[in-house]
Amino acid sequence: MRSGSPPVPDGTARVRAVSRTRLWARVSRWLFLLPALVYLSLFFGYPVVKNVVMSFQEYSVATFYTGAAPFVGLRNYTTVLSTDVFWQALLTTVLFTVGSIAGQFVLGLALALFFQRRFPLGGLLRSLLLLPWLLPLVVSGTTWRWMLDTDSGVVNEALRHLHLLSSGIPWLTGTSEALVSVILVNIWVGVPFNTALLYGGLQDIPARYYEAAKLDGAGRLAAFRHVTWPLLRPVAGVVLVLGVVYTVKVLDIILVVTGGGPAGATQTLATRSYELSFQQFEFGRGAAMGNVLVLVSLAFALVHLRADRRARNT
Repeated sequence: MRSGSPPVPDGTARVRAVSRTRLWARVSRWLFLLPALVYLSLFFGYPVVKNVVMSFQEYSVATFYTGAAPFVGLRNYTTVLSTDVFWQALLTTVLFTVGSIAGQFVLGLALALFFQRRFPLGGLLRSLLLLPWLLPLVVSGTTWRWMLDTDSGVVNEALRHLHLLSSGIPWLTGTSEALVSVILVNIWVGVPFNTALLYGGLQDIPARYYEAAKLDGAGRLAAFRHVTWPLLRPVAGVVLVLGVVYTVKVLDIILVVTGGGPAGATQTLATRSYELSFQQFEFGRGAAMGNVLVLVSLAFALVHLRADRRARNT
């Protein structure tokens, strides 16, 4: 080796340098992820774990003074699941979710297909369509409660002026009408979300596919069946899963419009959990009901994902 030239590292030193570089690369990745992990742990992980632990405790108002919350095992779950109120709330949750998702998706898809055409002020109308989604749900619920009032609501007034009925429909006081009312309100709130996502999915479908279908003699219905729907199915699956997860836990709309009444006709698992925790102050039972709500939401999502997987394989 000539004098003055830098020493050439041997094989061991070279391996150590490579190992240090790889180690630092791994550490740097975790450092970039650290803020997100801390955020998720504090604002998502801890509440979930705390809620699960609380569901196995006798946690009440006295706990805040004494600090004692003895473990009771599965007693909170057995108490919650053994009541007739739970099964009625579960049925209402299923009806509310299925009705809302069906209405939101069908109307959202219809509007997305409508706005796919180019016409004057189309962009402005799409922007205005987002207003129900942007409004606070308390404001939307209060407005609909006033509109659906049996005596002075504008809905019954319009039906009377059109001579479609002689007496007002008890939208908020009838047991069956109240459930229909909250479903309609939730559809109104969720249609813009469905329309926006489905419209984006439609824009990603290449126009040449429709041109090829038209050359083959396919009409609008055939083009939708063989071109639009197969290519839109992944987006539709995401929309349905997100809609189910959101709808199962809807609370504010029902509380504002009907308060869970009349006679528990619009009480869902979400409103029942709220009632147990913040009206009866049975926090342990409320946590148990909340965990059941999470499991029901997961069951809805898994059923849809499995059905979508089967549809893709056929």
